[in-house]
Amino acid sequence: MSEKKVSLLEGFKAFLTRGNVIDLAVAVVIGAAFTQVVNSFVKGVINPLVGAFGTKDLEGYSSCLKGPCVTDPKTGETTEGIRILWGSVLSATLSFLITAAVVYFLMVLPMAKYLARRAAMQAAKDGVQETLEVSELEVLKEIRDTLISQRGGPAGETGETPGRGHDE
Repeated sequence: MSEKKVSLLEGFKAFLTRGNVIDLAVAVVIGAAFTQVVNSFVKGVINPLVGAFGTKDLEGYSSCLKGPCVTDPKTGETTEGIRILWGSVLSATLSFLITAAVVYFLMVLPMAKYLARRAAMQAAKDGVQETLEVSELEVLKEIRDTLISQRGGPAGETGETPGRGHDE
C-alpha cells in the first residue's frame, strides 16, 4: 500500500517538474500582469482619445423596448418597461477590439517578425552546412575517382575499388 503512495507521489512530482507545466504557470502569471498593463493603457490612453471624439461613458446609452421606461432615481433601476443597455455591449465590444489591437500590434506582430527572422537565419545556416557537406562529398568522390584512375584496370570503369566487395 505504501508503494502506491510513493508511486502516486513520484508521478505527481514528475508532472509538476515537467517543463510544459512550469511554462504554462509562468504564462498565466505573465498574462495576468500583462492584462493589467493593457487595461491601464486602454483606460488611460485609448479611452480618453475616443472620448475626445464622442462620449467617455458609453454605458449610459440605452433604449426602452416595451412601454415607457421609468427609472427610480434613488436606486437607478428600471421600474416600468424593458430597458436594453446597448451602450454597455458597445463599450465591452470596443474594449475588446482595442485590447486585441494593442496585443496584436505590440506583442504578436513583433514576435512573429522576430521568429521569422530567426527561422530565416537558421535556414541560411542549414543551407551553408548542407553546401559544405555536399562540397566535401564531391571532393571525396574526386579523390576516389583519381585514385581509381591512377591504379587503372577494370575497377575504374565499374566505380568499385579493388579489394572491396560492395559500393560506398
